[in-house]
Amino acid sequence: MHTMETLLGGQWVTAAEWLHVHDPSDTRSPVARVPALSAGEVARAYDEAEKGFAVWRRTSPFERARVFHGTARLLRERAATIAAAVVAENGKTRAEASGEVAKSADFFEYYAGLARDGHGTLLHDARPDTRTSFHHEPVGIVLAITPWNDPLLTPARKLAPALATGNAVVLKPASETPMSALHLARALHDAGLPAGVLGVVTGRGSRISAPLLDDPRVAAVTFTGSNSVGEGLRRSLADRNVRFQGELGGKNATVVLADADLGAAVKALMAAGFGQAGQRCTATSRVLVERSVYEEFTGLLLAAIAAVRLGPGASDSTGVGPLVSTGQRDSVLRDIERAVKEGATVLTGGTAPREAEYAHGCYVSPTVLGDVTPEMAVWREEVFGPVVVLRSVDGLDEAVAEVNDSDFGLAAALFTRDLRAAHRFADEADCGQVAVNTATTGWDVHHPFGGFRDSGSAFKEQGTEALRFYTRVKTVAFNFGL
Repeated sequence: MHTMETLLGGQWVTAAEWLHVHDPSDTRSPVARVPALSAGEVARAYDEAEKGFAVWRRTSPFERARVFHGTARLLRERAATIAAAVVAENGKTRAEASGEVAKSADFFEYYAGLARDGHGTLLHDARPDTRTSFHHEPVGIVLAITPWNDPLLTPARKLAPALATGNAVVLKPASETPMSALHLARALHDAGLPAGVLGVVTGRGSRISAPLLDDPRVAAVTFTGSNSVGEGLRRSLADRNVRFQGELGGKNATVVLADADLGAAVKALMAAGFGQAGQRCTATSRVLVERSVYEEFTGLLLAAIAAVRLGPGASDSTGVGPLVSTGQRDSVLRDIERAVKEGATVLTGGTAPREAEYAHGCYVSPTVLGDVTPEMAVWREEVFGPVVVLRSVDGLDEAVAEVNDSDFGLAAALFTRDLRAAHRFADEADCGQVAVNTATTGWDVHHPFGGFRDSGSAFKEQGTEALRFYTRVKTVAFNFGL
């Protein structure tokens, strides 16, 4: 079992207690242990962040860029080791984990370039001999709470813009998958990030959530995870002058019209619905197919699923890996069982595989459900697993109405050869991310990212839009006529 230390005040430290990390393909023995910090050690993280912020906010943007370029280089040099950690603690395939490392490096290269830019504007002033401008400055100490489904990528997505703009960050990775975040912290530390600018608080949420959130030095909280936790965080911060960014749930839909390239639509749906075992916030979970091609599309989809091998992420032959934990597996199976009781039909999958090779893992077979109605929970609530539900529709108007009939508004996709239908869908789909003839997943580091309604807060992640959350605006006037 591998032992990992965590980063506090520029030092790698242990603790009196340990948090054990398990491989979801075989949960019998832990693969690693990380420190389970206490409330007192959380206070130390903020003490160190306060000192680190005082240094980092005054650090040259060119030096910040140098650290970021070094971080990206180290991530790429250590890609095999880091990807193996992602596979071991999350269950992703090697290809998925390697892609996560590469895109995490991309985040730091992208924001290294933005760190060199000044963010502000010169303004005219009606007062004589006066020049006025505004510029962006860091907000202070940011608490970043990240999930288990992208254990390296989501911390990178948050840390890169937060640090590029001069903030200090206290990072709380998911307790199921802390190893990846510690690899990222190691790369930043080795690239020259000053002490205290980043602290990583590993441990059990029941013990450290309150001291993490209640510290008066927190200026902003960025969170990716479930709606229930996100709404709780929002309420807990409502009476404090703390800004909140939430990237929450989704119930993403893909629409396939009769004129679409059905093969291309199936290929995209396989990636969006079953990649990462469906554990993506942008995963397609609802599919609306025009009635005249519904049977043909369904047959193509089921054939594609039959050709995919379920197995451990470390095997090169695996197409779909396990879910992250036994708890997540059981939650997905309960959602399927409820759907069947409500009248849905299992077209494929629907169970945990019974073969001996899967006995100690967190597996759910890729599942497609038919005979689903809009009233069913599986149509309206996020499952977060390898489960796709199908319905037929009569044309674009009905499809758009069904896409928008949701509490969520993260991502939607349309497959068609009709340019007019494509533009209508882009205009009318009430989602933050809209794709045409490509998957609901796969947004790049420079693409603003985030959803509408219950899918998140008003602050976008990624791209230049992310800088808005991590900065405040100061307006300055100079009179030079005296």
